[in-house]
Amino acid sequence: MAGTGRNLDLAAGIAAGDRRALARGITLVESGRADHRTEALALLEALKAAGQPAAGREALRIGLSGTPGVGKSTFIESFGLMLVAQGMRVAVLAVDPSSARSGGSILGDKTRMERLSREPRAFIRPSPSQAQLGGVARRTREAVALCEAAGFDVVLIETVGVGQSETVVSELCDIFVLLLAPAGGDELQGVKRGIMEMADLILVNKADGALKPAAMRTMADYAGALGLLRRRAQDPAGYPCAMSVSAETGDGLASAWEKMQALVAWRREGGHWQGRRAGQAQHWFEEEVRQGLLAVLAHEPARGQLARFGDAVAQGLMTPEVAAARMLDTLG
Repeated sequence: MAGTGRNLDLAAGIAAGDRRALARGITLVESGRADHRTEALALLEALKAAGQPAAGREALRIGLSGTPGVGKSTFIESFGLMLVAQGMRVAVLAVDPSSARSGGSILGDKTRMERLSREPRAFIRPSPSQAQLGGVARRTREAVALCEAAGFDVVLIETVGVGQSETVVSELCDIFVLLLAPAGGDELQGVKRGIMEMADLILVNKADGALKPAAMRTMADYAGALGLLRRRAQDPAGYPCAMSVSAETGDGLASAWEKMQALVAWRREGGHWQGRRAGQAQHWFEEEVRQGLLAVLAHEPARGQLARFGDAVAQGLMTPEVAAARMLDTLG
């Protein structure tokens, strides 16, 4: 592949834990250029051939979602600082909302996590969502793999908003955390059942000061709702669970971390861990195939056919279903 020698050097830098090399590697896998894609695949293959990450050194992948204003960045900074203080290396992949018009992104997470960004054992990488479902950039999984190869112990994946498309997040992480703010009982109606079924932990943030009583009530509401859900095969008794935390004061963060570790240990001992990872790998293989087929449609000679059938549908000469069937026939 083109740039093989350069990619070997980059792979060596990533494996050595060089944060600049890691940043360059993530930029490469996120690029939409065809030549960069070839180099990105060569980089991933080089890291795999070198045995990165080493056996038993897989990072714990934690997906974190929540409505805007719930305090995700503050939580991640406080949580990340706690883990760093325990001697761990923490990577944060924060997916920022992209503009639907320009594709631009705010990318302000480093300014919102100023203390964590100064930690030598931490790495923060904001990435534009690029209109992907669930606010997960298409190449986030590859960025996670690079962080694992760089030796990080925990990778936090912060996603945009809350919606049923958060299914995408569950295919990236080992633990899925839903962060909520204290609110009245009506707020429970606004959270989709599917999200609650995917969440391993529901953390009610801002449980401090005048908001603490409301946070405790909200936590009790969610704990009751979780009790009505059918227990998942990959979960021990008591999971999923709801807890209260304060990213501002740090209260509850250590308990939440203990809950995460207990769940991970149970899944490892019960054989669920590797099965989950294998299922995720298969999901992303199939997703890459689907995305590749869409890319074929965007290039000639398919582009002319797509436009022709699209015009026929717009003019009422053909139904969308028939046009789609004939379009697919041309690709067969």
